[in-house]
Amino acid sequence: MKVALVYPEVCDLARFKEARKEFPPFGVLYLAAILEESGIEVQVFKINGYNKKFDFRGFEVVGFSIPSSATYDMVKETRFESLYSDNRTVLVGGVHPSFYPEETLIDLQADAVATGNSDKTIFDLVNAHDSRSFSQIAGLCFLSEGSIVKTPGLALDRSIDWLPLPARHLLEESDFIMANRLAGTDTKMAHIMISRGCPFSCRFCAVQQKQIQYRSGYSVKAELEFLKRTYSIGGFAIVDDNFVINKNAIKDICLSIKDLGLRWSALSRVDTIDQELLEEMFDAGCIELKFGVESGSERMLRAMGKNISCNQIRRAITLAHSIGLRVKIFLVHGFPGEDQSSTNETIALMKEIAPMVDRVSLFRFAPLPGSFVFKHAASFKLNIPERIVDWSKFHIHYNHYHWWGSDNDFARLEIAYRELESYISQNWKA
Repeated sequence: MKVALVYPEVCDLARFKEARKEFPPFGVLYLAAILEESGIEVQVFKINGYNKKFDFRGFEVVGFSIPSSATYDMVKETRFESLYSDNRTVLVGGVHPSFYPEETLIDLQADAVATGNSDKTIFDLVNAHDSRSFSQIAGLCFLSEGSIVKTPGLALDRSIDWLPLPARHLLEESDFIMANRLAGTDTKMAHIMISRGCPFSCRFCAVQQKQIQYRSGYSVKAELEFLKRTYSIGGFAIVDDNFVINKNAIKDICLSIKDLGLRWSALSRVDTIDQELLEEMFDAGCIELKFGVESGSERMLRAMGKNISCNQIRRAITLAHSIGLRVKIFLVHGFPGEDQSSTNETIALMKEIAPMVDRVSLFRFAPLPGSFVFKHAASFKLNIPERIVDWSKFHIHYNHYHWWGSDNDFARLEIAYRELESYISQNWKA
């Protein structure tokens, strides 16, 4: 049995307007590792602007990962431009298919679409190649006698320690070992995943899994020791949606890894930290915390469902800075209701905290499919067509689209954005 796993390469914005390679496709790499443990041969294929057509002949199973709606169209192009064996099984999974399984099933002419995580079902999925019998496999959408069938998903484990190390060896080393990526330093580093999910409900966010799952300190240390021994890394960045939630879990991880001498960074909310926790993280090698600040307007923070205040933002950044941690913040401009007044409030807060902030990433609002604001588009008066033919527009990078309001509203919003953009670019250079 040979399996091809296919993923789209996505570019992120490192600081401000600086295009960079995104972190590795962990979902694909974990599935590959699980299959390899079972003796199945796996090959990983990367879709980008130069490679969109592949020869999959010789593979019994071809699995496509669609990690965001913005990548849907490029994956669809590869799906239909590539070559296949006559008797092959086509599987699709990822964030977008989990939100739109029926549409993805039909549109990509897949044999089955997986919803949610497929770590515990991927082996059964691959082994169903001969029988095409999917009815007993959890979390699937497939056609049976012309009708769409959806099976219930599995309950999530509290711990994900059972996962093997992601199969990084299936990628080129430059796709997962990087420099100039850790908090603006030249540290040779890798990305790792320590937890899954985020229990918070920010209205612009499309994180599907609300239940948080952590790995233990023992599991994390084993992976970092492997990376240090095999690739001589000096640091790592945690890719979790929201790392600092369960303080006991964080303390266990910090205690386990502090003797490795590695530098690292993580993402946090401003309302989940305290001095004791930050000091433990700092002692364990953390050099940067990245906060989702989003706005300096109390009105916009409420509209976004952030459930944080500007005072909490000030306190968290002041505390992190006082301990010696570098601070990076993320801003989102243009959520419905944004105007010149709220933009001025954001600029005012930025001027206040500027001496304590090392890096800034500014994004323009987009109604990400699966997010609260997308699901309630009518309530927010969003300009989203009933039938979407171009999913690539739904991204937060280089986004200049008119999502809500009148033409005059958009013109004024554009002027406000340029003022904020100018202030940030003048004070935080890439």
